Parts: sequence; structure tokens; C-alpha cells
Amino acid sequence: MKIMRFSLMMVMATISSQTARAFVVRSARPSAVRLFSTTEASKEVETPVQKKVKTSRVLSGVQPTGSLHLGNYLGAIRQWVDFQNNPPLPDEPEEGVEYRTENFFCVVDLHAITMPHDPKELGESTLASAALYVAAGIDPEKSKVFVQSHVPAHSELAWLLNCVTPMNWLERMIQFKDKAKKQGESVGVGLFGYPVLMAADILLYQADQVPVGEDQRQHLELARDTVRRFHDLFCKGNQYKKRCKAAGIPSRPVFTEPNAMIVKTGARVMSLTDGTSKMSKSDPNDGSRINVLDPPDVIRSKIKKCKTDAFKGIEWDNPERPEATNLLNIYLAVQPDRTKEDILDEVKDMTWGEFKPVLAEAVVNHLEPIQIRYKEVREDEEYLKTLLKDGASAADEIASRTLHATRIAMGFVPPS
Repeated sequence: MKIMRFSLMMVMATISSQTARAFVVRSARPSAVRLFSTTEASKEVETPVQKKVKTSRVLSGVQPTGSLHLGNYLGAIRQWVDFQNNPPLPDEPEEGVEYRTENFFCVVDLHAITMPHDPKELGESTLASAALYVAAGIDPEKSKVFVQSHVPAHSELAWLLNCVTPMNWLERMIQFKDKAKKQGESVGVGLFGYPVLMAADILLYQADQVPVGEDQRQHLELARDTVRRFHDLFCKGNQYKKRCKAAGIPSRPVFTEPNAMIVKTGARVMSLTDGTSKMSKSDPNDGSRINVLDPPDVIRSKIKKCKTDAFKGIEWDNPERPEATNLLNIYLAVQPDRTKEDILDEVKDMTWGEFKPVLAEAVVNHLEPIQIRYKEVREDEEYLKTLLKDGASAADEIASRTLHATRIAMGFVPPS
């Protein structure tokens, strides 16, 4: 499974209660604040006052291709769980403001088909990805999980944006150039337009803060450029105001321009066969990665065979020892309650033959509860599909509003 790292890979949108009333205020009763005033009879009167509400929205997705590996989980999905359980607040919260968070985690199957795929594998991988979200800690009571293709607005907005995105913008995308070289003449148009679909994913949910890795920063800049171009073409002048008035919607710009957001850095997990390369599903050597669903014996075998070095002792952050740093990072990541200093005190004088079994058991123990929970969720297909249906319904409610405003801006006749 491949992480969409506009994640990832997460997207956060902050909307005031005035602009988000349709899906925030309407869905919850106004909070009451006790204020007292004195009447002529000197009686205290309780006056309910509606709080201002600001909502943060978190959206992230994973491509359902192959198996989720340790790097995907530690570097992204575990961070989603942290955001879910500990919603971020602004550095300087406003007095009298109630902060809420909406979480949406998506299986991005439309992105998965930009590369050659097996239809049978796509269906199973889609359900497996959703099950792994839940197994890893995504709580359906706190977050919505859905499949990208179950919300039609994603593909329709991507097409509308494709029609206004200059080809030379997409020709500059480095990832397309790299992947196109591997596919040769068989490369598809979908891969060329991949960044436009990613822009649609972001813009549908009115995200203003987008956490991205360096490999996706160029795609975010394209999304920003697309917003400006769209607004220049369709969201100015009296004609636009008239179209909005006739449709009964505000005449403000359709999209929120997203900005790059810096979030807590997740564990950077490198290949078991090359400490200078990221752990990747595309590596033909399965021994280069630990898959989240690998059985304990397979995990032990992979770690036993992983690349190390001939230096004495074990140390962190020595540029000449990338494999040592990688294995220590994994050991720390699967024991989040420990510190680097604590771990170094334990392992610094070990040989690799002594350390590898200790590392293997720590990984096995960390993944075991996830594997048990995954089996429970995946075997209950009715529960899993109901969860996905509910998630798609909630996502569609938000995405459809943005898509409707996009159509009006471009001049389409709204359905009766």
C-alpha cells in the first residue's frame, strides 16, 4: 500500500462557524455559557450564548496496492491515530471558541489504477486497507473511513480541473518523469494527470493546511496554482455573482488555497537491505521490508538477514552507519514510551548477533495486536462494508457542496 503523502498524507481545514454552519452548527446543539444580568428585582437570569465554533478537518489516504509495510504504518498511519486521539489546537486558542475536529481517512483506489493493476487484487486490497486502518487504531466512532471511488465528486472534480490545467504544468512534475521512464511507451494518461486528482482530493474538503513530504511538495504547489487559475477564470465579476445568486449560494471563491503544513515527523523507516533507501513496496525484494501482516517467523527471518556493518558496537546518527541508525530507529519506533538515551544504554555494547533477536521480538510484540484486530475486522465483511458506506456518506455531504459550487462557477446548468 502506498501512502499518499499530502499525508499521506493528512489534510487539515479550519472553518469558522459562520462559513461551516451547514455541517457544523446544524449537526450539534449550540453550547450554552452561563452569563448573569441583574433585573430590577435583582434576580439572576441565565442567558444562553452560542459559542463560535472552528472545525479542523483531517483527510489522508493510502493507495490499496500490495501490503502495508512498517514504514507506512510508523511514518503515517500511527500519526493519523495521534491526530484522532489528540486533536491539534492552535498555538494561541481564542477565548470563547469551541474547537472541533473531523477525521476522514480514505482508501485512494482511483490513484491506484494510474499504474498497471490486477482487478481482483484491487478489490481485496481496498478492503484490506480499510481493515488495517481500523486495526491500527482508527476508531469509527471518532473518524470516517471511506473508499475514494465511493464519493463520485473526486473523479468529477478531477475532470473539471483537468480541463483548466495547462499541460506544461504537469510536464514539470518530477514523479511523472520518474515513473514514466519505468513504464516506457505504455505509460497512461492517468499517471500524467495524477497531481490533478490529488488536487481535487484536497480542494473538495476546503483544506487550508496540508501536511506534505518533500516528494509531494511540488504537487501541493500545483494545487495552489490551480486554485488561483480557476478563480481568475471563473470567480470574478458580476456574471459570477449573478450565477451564484441564481443558484442560491455565496459568491465567494470556490476553493480554499492550501498551504504546506509542518507536522511532527514520523519514523523514517529505511530498507532492510539498504539503509540509504526508503522501505518501499515497489522493491522487488520482499526481504527489504517488514509488512504489517508478516507472521512472526517471517519478521524474525527478515531481521536476521538484514544488512548491517562491521563496526564494533551499535550507535545512532553516524553517517557511515546508515543501517545501524535505521535499525535503532525501528527499535525506538515500536517502543514509543522509551527514549533514545534509554535504548542506547541498553544496546550500545551489543553485537549485531545479540541485537537482532531483541529487535525482532520488539517488532513482533508491537505488531501482534494489530494483526489480531485486523483478522477480526476483515472477517466481519458486513461490519467493514457498513463502516465504509457510512464514511462515504459523510464525505459525500461535504464534497458535493464544493462540487456544486464548482459547476456553478463554470456555468453548468444545475439539475432541477
